[in-house]
Formats: sequence, C-alpha cells, structure tokens
Amino acid sequence: MSIKCDEWIRRKVKEYNMISPFSPEQVRFSKSEKIISYGTSSYGYDVRCSNEFKIFTNINSAIVDPKKFSQASFVDLVSDVCIIPPNSFALARTVEYFRIPRNILTICLGKSTYARCGIIVNVTPLEPEWEGHVTLEFSNTTPLPAKIYAHEGVAQMIFLEADEVCEVSYKDRGGKYQSQEGVTLPKI
Repeated sequence: MSIKCDEWIRRKVKEYNMISPFSPEQVRFSKSEKIISYGTSSYGYDVRCSNEFKIFTNINSAIVDPKKFSQASFVDLVSDVCIIPPNSFALARTVEYFRIPRNILTICLGKSTYARCGIIVNVTPLEPEWEGHVTLEFSNTTPLPAKIYAHEGVAQMIFLEADEVCEVSYKDRGGKYQSQEGVTLPKI
C-alpha cells in the first residue's frame, strides 16, 4: 500500500518531531491578505523566513573569505521585510527548527515566486541527523533592490527516505553546524 507524499510528511513530523512549528496544510492567506505560501505541499514542505537578517555590506572593504569570515561584512536587521541591495545578498534563517531522521536526506529548492524576481535562495542539503534552524542565503541577481518577506514562504524542502539508515550521520561526525540557532555565519 502506498501513501500520499503529504501524508508521509505528516507521519514523519509526528514520529520524529521533524519540523517545529509545523503547518500540516499549505497556508496562502494571513489576516485575509495573500502571502507567499508555506506549509505542507504535494511533495515537500515550504519553509518560512524569520525576521532576523544579516545584509551583506562592503562599507569596510572586507574580503569575503570563508576561512576568516568577518561579522563586520554584515548589517544586522530585525524586520518584517528585508531590502537586499542590487547584486548583493542577505542571510536569514527559517522559522522552522528541523530534526532530520537518520534515514532521510533533505534538499532545499528556492520558490519560483522569488526566482522569477531574480532572487536566488541557496541552502545546502540537510544531512541525516542534522538539526537546527536552517540558514538561508538570498542572492539578489538584479540591478535593483529586492524585497524578502519575513514569516512567509521562501523555499521548499524535499525529503528523500533511504531503505536503510546511513552508516555515519551528521551528528556522528560532530558536524560544525549541528543544533544551530539563529543566522549562522561560515565556520571551519
């Protein structure tokens, strides 16, 4: 017997407390106004962006170096909207906290609503037994300022379930981004 994907997601969330907070249905309205949807979709889960942002700035003429990343390269913002300068980027985090089971790999894809505006969402895969708030990167590829809405959908998580559990999980390796909360900068 097969089950529908949206039902599979609801079962896994209940079994592992995989997504918190969790919306079992897709939400498209807030206080009778249209929003960019979030929640359970046909084959995944659409995550929301929190209101915590780090906007890239070059006022200090810093060099972007993943081995020595400087907090001075960002301006912190707490707001319901984030304006990303032209040809720049911002970091944010999901509202949702994830606990990925040992036999599941999660892949994140940007929502087409933002992609059609030249805003690219980048997130690396969520490996088996990783947990935390997901750090999101928004790249504004346009020559114009771009707006990101907090508390609305920004990306879709796709879950791939293996027949067997992995031999070594992210937790087993002591991954450097395990249990991250808030917007997390690069680490080595």
